[in-house]
Amino acid sequence: MARIVEITTLDAPGAELFSRLTEAQLRHCREEAEGLFIAESPKVITRALDGGYEPVALMMERRHLAGQAEALLCRCGEIPVYTGEREILAGITGYALTRGVLCAMRRKPLLPMEQVCASARRIAVLEGIVDSTNVGAIFRSAAALNMDAVLLTPTCGDPLYRRAVRVSMGTVFQIPWTRIVQRGDQWPHPGMERLQALGFQTVAMALREDARLLDDPELMGKEKLAILLGTEGDGLGADTIASCDYTVRIPMGHGVDSLNVAAASAVAFWQLGRGGAMPPAGSETQRREAR
Repeated sequence: MARIVEITTLDAPGAELFSRLTEAQLRHCREEAEGLFIAESPKVITRALDGGYEPVALMMERRHLAGQAEALLCRCGEIPVYTGEREILAGITGYALTRGVLCAMRRKPLLPMEQVCASARRIAVLEGIVDSTNVGAIFRSAAALNMDAVLLTPTCGDPLYRRAVRVSMGTVFQIPWTRIVQRGDQWPHPGMERLQALGFQTVAMALREDARLLDDPELMGKEKLAILLGTEGDGLGADTIASCDYTVRIPMGHGVDSLNVAAASAVAFWQLGRGGAMPPAGSETQRREAR
């Protein structure tokens, strides 16, 4: 049974998880072996619970105790639930609560990329993408558009930052992901070689005159593809592009030279995610393609 804790002041003891600790501090909490993160809104929290993440504490407006968060209370067991009026909670957190509910949750240890990609045929690799909105949007597109996993380089933003989780609509808990390597000096080498050793043909999304078009039939026929996307400003590094098997661009109209990386990811995932091995007989994908 959840332990309800009424909050009436901005410095309420125990609520520092949601107020005085920054996201970086939560990530590296020494009292928790793997650190913590904050999930926001009942739908996102539910997806985290479904993904096996352990709740540590909840914070919500009082009206949600017997409302939209009631099912969460039943699932979260004997953890503290900090509750109060909307204005008090906003004063503690520094922002208005989306859907009125926050949950501090325990991180999981990251798995080796070889394990995450063991049965994958289409994966996304994010190099140095730091904006939390872009990271969350790319995860949402990856989950929706047939990517089997997401790999991040060491300089990428954290998919479990509050805003990234929220923008992803909780899909960061549904699609497997990990860091391709742990240190910056391991990317692109030997990280790229580890990726290619798993049988992936690597596709650099880059604005180059010699790049293939996204709908190239040869790419569509590849059994395993890794789609690489670069930073918001400069794109993929020159060494990364040189190490890839293919360089690919999205054809543009009206004189537009490029798309935001999150938008470009959705286009690339939609096109290239449909290629490779045929889906299992009777699957929704196969039924759609047969129409």
